[in-house]
Amino acid sequence: MDDQDNWAEIEKAANEKRRELVLQGSIVDEKISSNGGLSSRIYSLTLLNYLEIIQCPSLTEIHEDIKNLTNLQSLILCRNKLSFIPKTIGNLKSLKVLDVSVNNLKVLPDEITHLSDLNTLNVSCNNLTSLPDGLCRCTKLSTINISKNEITRFPADFYTDRLDLLSSIIASDNSIEELCGDVHKLSALKVLDLSNNKLIEIPADLGDCSKLKEINFKGNKLKDKRLEKMVNGCQTKSILDYLRAGGRGKGKGKQQEEGDKAESGRVADKKKKQHKKKKNVEEEEVDEMNQMVVKILHVSESPTALTVTVTSEVKDVRPYLVCCVVKGMNLKSGNALKRFLVAQTKLHDDICGKRTTATIATHDVQLLKGPLVYDARPPAQLKIIPLSRKEMTAVDLMKQLQLEADDQRKQKKRQNVSGLHKYLQLLDGKELYPCLVDAEGHVISFPPITNSEKTKIRKTTKELFLEVTSSTSLQTCKDIMDALIMKMAELNKFTSEHREEAGSEGECDAAPDSASDGMTSSELTIQQVRTVDPDGNLKVVYPSKTDLSTDVDNLKVIW
Repeated sequence: MDDQDNWAEIEKAANEKRRELVLQGSIVDEKISSNGGLSSRIYSLTLLNYLEIIQCPSLTEIHEDIKNLTNLQSLILCRNKLSFIPKTIGNLKSLKVLDVSVNNLKVLPDEITHLSDLNTLNVSCNNLTSLPDGLCRCTKLSTINISKNEITRFPADFYTDRLDLLSSIIASDNSIEELCGDVHKLSALKVLDLSNNKLIEIPADLGDCSKLKEINFKGNKLKDKRLEKMVNGCQTKSILDYLRAGGRGKGKGKQQEEGDKAESGRVADKKKKQHKKKKNVEEEEVDEMNQMVVKILHVSESPTALTVTVTSEVKDVRPYLVCCVVKGMNLKSGNALKRFLVAQTKLHDDICGKRTTATIATHDVQLLKGPLVYDARPPAQLKIIPLSRKEMTAVDLMKQLQLEADDQRKQKKRQNVSGLHKYLQLLDGKELYPCLVDAEGHVISFPPITNSEKTKIRKTTKELFLEVTSSTSLQTCKDIMDALIMKMAELNKFTSEHREEAGSEGECDAAPDSASDGMTSSELTIQQVRTVDPDGNLKVVYPSKTDLSTDVDNLKVIW
């Protein structure tokens, strides 16, 4: 029988009718061990839409009563010792995120394919040898991570246009022997990682995936040795160009089937030119790779460009970060600032999965002192001036927010709370909290909770520093940053057009704005920000040449 007194977290969630519950670490693990498993009470919390149970080695199974939690949208069960997932998981029809990474799973139930709303599946670091057939029924899948398993192939029905939202496949460190030419049917594919597998060929049809931004085939013994050298240079565009030009993959892509002779002629001409230069093939390929790095990244050489150093401490907390600087955003006119903040909140609720997938933060560049450091610190040592509050430690802030949330529930008799209080559960049990720190040691951002009052944007802000952090993937950060900038361009255009209309109608409040802020154009200028490791090695630069693929006419990127 359960000792319910040992499960205060679960009882509190039940009494307060909470929507989120996080159980993590050694204390929870001891309860699971002494109880012989999770408290059965947890399966009665039918209001939950977010459940996270991580870093509990004593957790070896989830009871079939998980089927009762039909409102779950996110189920995070990583870094435990789970040996199987019950078939009843197929009852969770609202589930969008399923993370069972770093466990002891040998098989996944076929019922996972019944999760029609699933958009993120992470089963990495297990002992899986296969994936269930029928994954194509999960038509909303956007990201799948099956890395570090023993999988030998993708399901036969995996390569289908039904998965037209699938943008990221991480399948590194497996035993996959073949990538089917039908991969081109995955029309939304942006990231494909098949490094350290058993591939001997790359299908030429991969060149027909028009949205691919990142591919990784390192660690495969390819037949085409020239292609293998290019793969080890990890340059997406050069590899795709090679495949499209008739490189020796498995078969020809659709774009090569007509005009094969012409392609062969071009390849022959290229070889003649190489001989004329009196360089060996290997030297030319190295030079080609070096040029491609510049072409794709276009890293700014400006000495004033902001950089962010990412420490090793964030690896197991919230490892992914993308930043940039935006100039030309008009926040002064009318309700422009309010519209921008409302749009940011909507992005948080929608594509950021209520901050469970990623978090956006904005800062006034003029109030920043770089270089910046993205770090993770113990809650008692993390000090910040939260928005509209006095300086305090993260421990005190979390306590204060929890008290405010409790008061809101009592006064308004509601199950949900508003503002920062909604995100408290996302940090429950974590030993370190992520933070962005300026050159003077001030914490300017504490994701996913709050920014600092110190760098808060105002109507007078002319340059914004944008950050997106995530525990999901780097591509998630990039996609959300793309969406944020697109929205900013749309808002800036709206503000500009509204001002022109107001001016033409002779409104009395239009002229002062125009005179005082000097902004008459809706154009936004995006400046790159580099993210580096502690040794100064480049981790990511945003935007790179492959980001912000858009025809928006009021966006300008400084390469």
